Amino acid sequence: MAAETVGIRLEERWREILSVHARTLGEIDRALHPHGLGASDFEVLDLLATASPEEGEQCRVQNLGGRVHLSQSALSRLIARLEKDGLVTRSLCREDRRGVYVTLTRKGHDLHAEVLPLQRAALARALGE
Repeated sequence: MAAETVGIRLEERWREILSVHARTLGEIDRALHPHGLGASDFEVLDLLATASPEEGEQCRVQNLGGRVHLSQSALSRLIARLEKDGLVTRSLCREDRRGVYVTLTRKGHDLHAEVLPLQRAALARALGE
């Protein structure tokens, strides 16, 4: 009986986490949609814009994959879309020809700076801050 109660509490917590996640993504998507971005698009731009000084603004796609919650193929499609829109560029890694770098363009920087307050406000609304 106790194990069943623990299981029910865990399930309730899990559903609450999923609900907060869905509500937050929806809020961010609505805020950024007029600018042609979604939550995942913004996440990639934000990671590139806030890259550590050692990395510069260039980041390996595989490193982004560990930080953005998308499959490798979905991330590749997202990066291709951002590149098509002129927000990022891709280049091959010289040391490892299988690796691909992603770099934020000036247009990407400008759009990130423009929508950052909107994303933060959406987070505050969704998370009650």
